[in-house]
Parts: sequence; structure tokens; C-alpha cells
Amino acid sequence: MIVYKFGGASVADASNIKNVAEIIKNSEEKDIAVVISAMGKTTNALEDLLKISRSEKDFSERFNLLVDNHKEIIKELFGFAQEIPALNKLFDELNENLANLREEVYDYAYDQVVSFGELISTTIVYKYLEHLGLSAHFIDARQMIITDDTFREGIVDWEDTLSAVKAQLEKKSDEQIFITQGFIGSTKDGKTTTLGREGSDFTAAIVSFCIDADYMAIWKDVPGILTADPRLFDNVAKIDRLSYREAIEMTYYGAKVIHPKTIKPIQNKNIPLWVKSFVNPNGIGTLISGEIELTYPPMIVIEPDQALIHISTKDFSFVGEDHLSKLFQTFNKHRVRVNMMRNTAISFSVCTNNIEDRIQNLKKDIQGDFNMVVDHGLELITIRHYTEDLVEKLKKGKIQLFEERLQKTIQIVVKDVPNMIRKA
Repeated sequence: MIVYKFGGASVADASNIKNVAEIIKNSEEKDIAVVISAMGKTTNALEDLLKISRSEKDFSERFNLLVDNHKEIIKELFGFAQEIPALNKLFDELNENLANLREEVYDYAYDQVVSFGELISTTIVYKYLEHLGLSAHFIDARQMIITDDTFREGIVDWEDTLSAVKAQLEKKSDEQIFITQGFIGSTKDGKTTTLGREGSDFTAAIVSFCIDADYMAIWKDVPGILTADPRLFDNVAKIDRLSYREAIEMTYYGAKVIHPKTIKPIQNKNIPLWVKSFVNPNGIGTLISGEIELTYPPMIVIEPDQALIHISTKDFSFVGEDHLSKLFQTFNKHRVRVNMMRNTAISFSVCTNNIEDRIQNLKKDIQGDFNMVVDHGLELITIRHYTEDLVEKLKKGKIQLFEERLQKTIQIVVKDVPNMIRKA
């Protein structure tokens, strides 16, 4: 069996869903586990809907807009306003959760609402494959991916997940297609969890690991893994082949093509990963596989919307191991990701994603022992296999706050130079 993962862009509208169906239909492999994300910007829409429902009683206008958008896609797929009872049930459950979870802890409520994006998209794709006469089986990922109760970033229980995935994907015929959701799972007592933003890649890797997949393919709107984001840079190049090690490094530093947790499960069983284009399914793509010494061109990752947290002791004592131990425990507690760090005698600085509520919760927790100042609106530039000319080019017009160099990698935290006008 092989595993295909289709992201939000690949199922964003009726035309793209038809394209996905063609890719599945034309696959040389006929036993396929298909992992699907929420359609287009549905996750963002559900996040906004959750916030509105917690601050206002009437969220019906935004809710109805979400429903209508999906029903319009159904109409375009089937040629008429097809009624899908399973889908109507999902919309009813979503509406109830929005109304009933206003007072619940936000992270818990988030998972009970935002998870519907994947449930809705997979239901529509599954029904469309049935409409085409393909032998498809729908599986609720919450019956396979078992996690703890860390809502919004569930930690996988690998033993229970392994047995659950095998039970659900046990073959009932010689050739068949399984459709399931990325991003979502559940606790042992049945509470819905999610695996972290953009976690559908990770779901596909979990499934691949559990079934010893022949290979896994992630279908994107780019031809493969590129040397930089084509939305930010001209003249980017496709990389034909990457080692697992290089892919892990790139995803750790923020490359968006693959979720950071994806590589480890497939590397553990030496499962090849293809990154391919749903726009050009016959293109070669990028192959990620076993450890091979390769020569790579410079690869650039830009992480916008960063914050630089400056922490210092209140009594000017040294920032020692006991201080750092306490700080890292607090970072972990509030899920403040350390993208880059530096310490001096009496201070400790961390570059992190600018997630305001997490940073504020961190500050509240440490303010008894430490002073904390935060700079916002920053950018983290990472270059793998860098050259000095490229470094200088990327720093041009920026104020450099600090820099770290390793043998193959340079990271620089920068902010834009403010527009200064000379006084008359």
C-alpha cells in the first residue's frame, strides 16, 4: 500500500477535487491510503468562527457562509445540489459545538471546532469518488490516530495508534482506496485532538509508518522542494533529491513544504517520500530517501512575524544552569518554540514565533524572577549551504539584531530599516 497526502490547495475548489480524483484514478498503485486536509482556507475560517462565537452570541452569518461555500463546491462537483446526509450531520455538530463550547478552555474548544474542516473535506471527496464509481472506504482518523490530551498539539501514542491503524486499514479486497483526514486524532476517551497547524503531513507519515508503506507522496502546488519560496524570490530551482537528514534540517528551520514532524516516522522505516505537483502530476518532483552524501545549492527559509524575547535576572546574578532549566521548562509549558537563542552573563534571548497569548503567558509565569522585554515585527532568515555574497544580499536594507553561524547554516534575526525623513 502507498500513502497520498493532499493539502488544502489541492482540494480548494471543485476543479481541484476533480484533479485529485484523476490522480487517484490514474495511479499505477491501486491500494492507496489518501490523507486529506481541509479545503483551501477553511481552517482559517473555522478559527475566525470560533473567536466570533466566543465573543458574540450570533455567529450565524459567518457559519452560513462556510456552509454555503462547501455546498457550492458540491453543486459544481455533481452538477446539482446533491444532499449528503453525513455532511449535514457534520454541519449540525459544528453548529452545536460553537454554541456550547464558549466557556471551555480555548485549546480544547479549538480542537472540537477546527477539526471539522478535515471531516467536511474528506466527506465531500469520498462521496465524489463514489460518484465516479471508484471503490473507496471512508475512515474517521480519530479511530486511528490516538494522542494524549495536549489539545492543539496532541502527542501521538504510537503503540495504540499502530494497532488502530492496522485494524482500520486491514484489506477487505484486492484493490481499494481509503480516505481519511489529516491533522486530527483523539484521546483514548474519545475527545478530538489536533496534531498542530499544518499537521496533515504528519498524519500521512504516521499512517505510512504503521502500514510499512511502499512510499508516501505529498501533493503540492509547487513542482517539488525548491531552494526558496517562489512567492518571495525569483530564479528558484527545484531540488531533485534530498537525504532524510537534509529534509529534517530544512523543516526544522521552517521550510513550509513539509511539516517538521513528517520525516522521523518514515526515516525510521526507510520509506521514500515524494513531493510532487498536483498541477503537473507527471512531473518528477523531489525524492527524499536514505542517507546519501549530496552537494546542495544554497537554500533559503524566511520566517516572518518573529518575536525576540530578552530575559534577564532581576538581581544581576549570572544566568546559570538553574535559571536556564527553569526557563526551558516554562517555554515547554506554554509551547513557546525556540527558533534561535543566545545567552550572556546576565541575559538570555530567544527568537520565537510571535504567538501573542503564549508569550504573555510565559511573561506572567516568570515575572517574579526575571525581567522580560519583547521586540515584535522581526524576520528570521536561515540559509543552508550559504555563501557570503548571498548573506550580504539578504541582509541589505535590514537591521541585524543577532546572528548564529554553524558549519552549513547561518541564521540572522533582522528587522526592516525604518523610513527616516530628514528634518527641514
